[in-house]
Amino acid sequence: MLAGRGGDEPPPAAPVEVVKMDTVDILVARGDIALGQAVSAQDMQWQQWPTQAASPAFVRRSDKPNAIEQLSGAIARAPFVAGEPIRDAKLIKANGSGYMAAVLDKGMRAISTEISPETGAGGFILPNDRVDVILSKRDREAEKSGAAESHISETILSNIRILAIDQTLGEKDGQKVVIGKTATLELTPRQSETLALSRQLGTLSLALRSLADAGETTLPDDGAANKRAGINTVRFGISTMSTSK
Repeated sequence: MLAGRGGDEPPPAAPVEVVKMDTVDILVARGDIALGQAVSAQDMQWQQWPTQAASPAFVRRSDKPNAIEQLSGAIARAPFVAGEPIRDAKLIKANGSGYMAAVLDKGMRAISTEISPETGAGGFILPNDRVDVILSKRDREAEKSGAAESHISETILSNIRILAIDQTLGEKDGQKVVIGKTATLELTPRQSETLALSRQLGTLSLALRSLADAGETTLPDDGAANKRAGINTVRFGISTMSTSK
């Protein structure tokens, strides 16, 4: 009797119900796309994405079936990593303009200044970093008062975005290092005047800001600078203003 029962087969398991996930075709980067790179059709592809996780900012095939052709030739205003969804806000059509004109925010200007390893944070400043601009110059007023040769430094611009660094490979202590010779900054028109004037007054240095505070809004009030774009120095109670016209 026991042997007979052992031959009974267990009832079949109930079939598992497979829930099909609702997906949508999203345009993504096929590979890494660098800042300032002109995007080609080969750099993008459609990929299924969970509908619930698809942001409205993503490019959907149902909305823009010809998006690959339409976005081909656009310039990346920020880098993409492979598989990252394409967003219109991170691309811009140059319309015949160069890279720099395309990545500049509306109303802003690009101005370049020479730097060296000593004035450019040792070559560690890269595009999209934030810096403070420091002016170092001789203190003529202090010298007129009988003091020995004197120099002063002051921060003239804060939280400035680096648009580009002209980098070349050089030798330092027998090792290959990256040295930037020219930094291109994103400035308001008044800030551009201040920087241009400051280059005539002394030496400019770039102080690299931490990523932790790079997003802080510490830009000078451009509206307040409309009255006069310049550098005001006060020493021994004497105020000296050097301005641009």
